[in-house]
Amino acid sequence: MPSVLLRRQGEYHTMKTLHFRGADPYKINTKSIAIVGSRRMTRYGREAVDKFVCDFVANGITTISGFMYGIDTEVHQKTIDYGGKTIAVFGCGLDVIYPSENKKIYDQIIEGGGSVVSEYEDSAKPHLWKFPQRNKIVVSLASFGVLVIEAGENSGSLVTAKIAKKLGKKIWAVPGPINSKVSVGCNGLIKSGDAIMATSVNDIVHTKLINKNEEIRIQNFENKQEEKIYKILEFEALDLDEISQKLSISVVEIGSTLSIMGIKGLVTESGGKYYLNK
Repeated sequence: MPSVLLRRQGEYHTMKTLHFRGADPYKINTKSIAIVGSRRMTRYGREAVDKFVCDFVANGITTISGFMYGIDTEVHQKTIDYGGKTIAVFGCGLDVIYPSENKKIYDQIIEGGGSVVSEYEDSAKPHLWKFPQRNKIVVSLASFGVLVIEAGENSGSLVTAKIAKKLGKKIWAVPGPINSKVSVGCNGLIKSGDAIMATSVNDIVHTKLINKNEEIRIQNFENKQEEKIYKILEFEALDLDEISQKLSISVVEIGSTLSIMGIKGLVTESGGKYYLNK
């Protein structure tokens, strides 16, 4: 099995041999971002992953994550869906696909030109102590830094953020609802100044990037009212009355516009609330 040396960054970790399958990770990480987050991903977290990954892929940026449940798996899957390259870092050997339900994603990563990576021998089993070690590799491979999407108060993603800080990597965090337990960590990182608040890819890459989502929205908006409705639904689902109150537009007008947006595939109604189709 091919292997490379993990390139040393500072004095925080020793040299390691990285085993990989698929592409050499150092040939696809020139423009790359590590994305980490909660295993207890919410709908908000899923939508945030979709928003960021869509634009990262559109700009040729490789994503890196830890192949676990929740945000990790969603990052890998969305990158594949959008036709991008992703690097999955294992906390076990590469013959031990963990979690086992990610076997299809494992194959898709390699087929899509991505890479699966581990410092452990092929048959090494997963153990809790191995995952913090894995996080060091996730951070080290990322050229841009680390983006945290949903993290609880004691989330392992906060450990990853500490590693990034020690290695001198930039850290970004997506803000979340103040009543969400899986947003406490992200909001705390932003509040403490350890992370920069990120609400779009442009907050991370300080150049003018193509924003694929924005292009789609501009093409589909027929009037300002549609655009206003779309913007307030970006971070929370609302019912008809709530949208009307926030925009100071009559319920009749809002209802008519939402019907058109539904036909165009921009929004979906479920349980009386309207959600964006992203």
